[in-house]
Amino acid sequence: MSKTTITMDELLAASEITSLRAGDVIEGAVTEVKKSEVWVDLGAHGLGVVSRREITGAKDLKPGDKVTVSVVEPELDEGYALLSMRRAAKDRGWDELQRIFDEQEIIEITPYDANRGGLLVEVEGIRGFLPVSQLAAGHYPRVSGADKDEILQKLNALTTKSIRVRVLDVNKKENKLIVSEKEAVKDDLQDRFAKLKVGDVVKGIITGVIDFGAFVNVDGIEGLIHISEISWERVEDPNKYVKVGDTVEAKIIAIDKDRLSLSLKQMQEDPWLHEVKAFKKGDTVEGKITRITPFGAFVQLSPAVEALVHVSEMSDDDSVDPEKIFQLNEKKKFKVIDIDLEGRKIALSLKG
Repeated sequence: MSKTTITMDELLAASEITSLRAGDVIEGAVTEVKKSEVWVDLGAHGLGVVSRREITGAKDLKPGDKVTVSVVEPELDEGYALLSMRRAAKDRGWDELQRIFDEQEIIEITPYDANRGGLLVEVEGIRGFLPVSQLAAGHYPRVSGADKDEILQKLNALTTKSIRVRVLDVNKKENKLIVSEKEAVKDDLQDRFAKLKVGDVVKGIITGVIDFGAFVNVDGIEGLIHISEISWERVEDPNKYVKVGDTVEAKIIAIDKDRLSLSLKQMQEDPWLHEVKAFKKGDTVEGKITRITPFGAFVQLSPAVEALVHVSEMSDDDSVDPEKIFQLNEKKKFKVIDIDLEGRKIALSLKG
């Protein structure tokens, strides 16, 4: 009978005991709690030690308590392993975040800080970021002229609010976590969009007033009232008509991919149609010059009616310069040469 020699490696393999590796997350039992460290029995893997700064969770550990630890160093010179409860908790946090991402789960977070780019958040012990661009309409900081200090002020106001988000990107190797409020409300918004149609009247709150109009939060859906749809009058400054926080009723005039185009003026009768009845083709009228352009001048005939005197109707001279004939706000008399009710246009002549 031949004699077989079995090596230690073969014995280990046969017993299916794998060696500890840095990064492994395992469970052990506390054997001793000291002022600056905690000793943990790792079963077949021997003993390990956790320094006080690497302890998380329950602070009042006692012998016999089960703990989950991460291996920092598999074997120190003294023969035991260096462990971390903090790192294990973080590893579990990454695993949970990956699950949340994979399942597209919606979670609630409360930001702990803000900068001009967005909100700082912490989920499952992992710090991450909620960019401004990923905020839903109700929380997006609409400010005039992109005032960075005002943006930061509005974002800071969100650090005490609970916000529903989805994980947009999670990467343990790059230590990256990005969350999105827009993604969390997307499905709900699509359902709301499906119930809306052009012509509907909706109620909303003004969230921002800018040079070209005003933004409106319509039950979580973002709407825009363009400056041309604020009033039948010529609007130079939207701030004179609406303010942030105002509740308004507006008509939907277009539905884009993720935004409503709204109109305030179409909630009222067009005064132009009433006032234009005072003018007839061939009438001599007096009006105030409101704008001067290379192709002509615009003339205010009544509060709602503006007309155009084309450069060809200013003089028989083809090289006439409107700026040499007119001055802003001066009054002159003209002849009405055409009224287009459908196009809402009146043409004037200075030539008589």
